[in-house]
Amino acid sequence: MYSFIKTVTFDCADALVAARFWAAALGSNVDEDSTCDKAYVEAAGWGGPNMWFNRVTEPKVAKNRIHLDLRAPGLVADEVARLAELGATVLRVGKDLTVMADPEGNEFCVE
Repeated sequence: MYSFIKTVTFDCADALVAARFWAAALGSNVDEDSTCDKAYVEAAGWGGPNMWFNRVTEPKVAKNRIHLDLRAPGLVADEVARLAELGATVLRVGKDLTVMADPEGNEFCVE
């Protein structure tokens, strides 16, 4: 028997801001008991890990050591535009993927 990834946890300045972005990006909802100190997003559909957001006092100061890669359901450019409308920022546009940052500055890729 093996372990599986149950939850991906993010440190952030405002847990609700991050949770609302990721819930909207992934088609899920923010748990009703969430606060700006701690928030929870259950994976939409089958197979994805849940997401936990914790408020921390220290700011993000370096590139993430781990990041999420999202597969666009259609054209990458369309998904990048949708995520930007939700509050993400485009960091770099590559040939096969776009590197973005969520509202808390956490990098992720759209391919």
